[in-house]
Amino acid sequence: MTRETYDALIVGARCAGAATALQLARSGAKVLLIDSARAGTDTMSTHALMRGAVMLLERWGLAEPLRAAGTPRITRTSFIYGSEAIDIALRPEHGVETLMAPRRHLLDRMLAEAAAEAGAELRFETSCAALIQDPQGRVRGARLSLPDGSTREVSAGLVIGADGKRSRVARLVGAAVTRQANHTVACAYQYVSGLPNRGFRWHFADGAAGGIIPTNDGGSCAFVALPENSAAELRSASVRALAARHMPAMAEDMAGAEPAEARVIFAGHKGYMRRCTGPGWALVGDASWFRDPITAHGITDAFRDSALLAEAVKSGTLSSYEAQRDQLSLPIFELSDRIASFDWSLAELAGLHKQLNRAMKANQAWIAGDGDELRRVA
Repeated sequence: MTRETYDALIVGARCAGAATALQLARSGAKVLLIDSARAGTDTMSTHALMRGAVMLLERWGLAEPLRAAGTPRITRTSFIYGSEAIDIALRPEHGVETLMAPRRHLLDRMLAEAAAEAGAELRFETSCAALIQDPQGRVRGARLSLPDGSTREVSAGLVIGADGKRSRVARLVGAAVTRQANHTVACAYQYVSGLPNRGFRWHFADGAAGGIIPTNDGGSCAFVALPENSAAELRSASVRALAARHMPAMAEDMAGAEPAEARVIFAGHKGYMRRCTGPGWALVGDASWFRDPITAHGITDAFRDSALLAEAVKSGTLSSYEAQRDQLSLPIFELSDRIASFDWSLAELAGLHKQLNRAMKANQAWIAGDGDELRRVA
């Protein structure tokens, strides 16, 4: 039987994969986008979108539909170091006036649907069982497991792994880890109702961090992060009780909050960077690299890398994708690891946040089209 042929097969239809499929399909590529989960499922997430992510959503025409679906506008961000609060009113920059933090079942669905509307073939409950390689080792396609238990072989000019931290595509191609973080946080988060939208509220104390992130349907995502050996403590108490124990100012912020969903525990996962291109394959999103969630930059990085990868594919410069990723990502990777260590005073942490802000602005400048930013951030 003749295999159907695609320009790109993308494994993973969440933020990174769906955004990459959207951009490639809009450029005229024939794209197959698959995901092993059912359509509309949720996933663990920090939710907060930084300015770079909103810039790209505006470019893709999805920012306003997300707002129309009930995603609140974020006009302020606050850093609370112990009892000292630094409140910042967001200023218009790069065409973005407000931030947002959509629920993942909404954001991922809108991205995947936009990719399908652009012409990508979208298949859920479909996984990559194996890769097809030619005698020289170049990836030429994949064998897929379908919802009915059957298999299907497809050919593809490029197979893209966007299938998360435990990426099957990365394992199958033997993508080596090129950089490994030393630290990770353990985290508990919970969706709550009853809190006003006061913008992003980031709380810090000695040995602890947390936050309150307004999201859809009048809810907020509240989280507490502790050193990686604290998973048992995180499972033993509510998020508000943990905040009261470690960050009293955050507990005060949560006055009136009512749990809306069960807690979710992230037991920790140290960051890494993997080799992200090879003959006939590429990686994007957490399959490519993962930084500790303490800096809440994962979705923004996934969107940026989808733009990097899509442009490299369209321009025939895939060999430069990894170097570009590294130049833009290393400052955020290293600062995330440093902050996740909890080996800082609050004054030192404020300095680290200033460095992080500079790295974020460098990424925003690149997204805005400043081609020289890759050289300046190196």
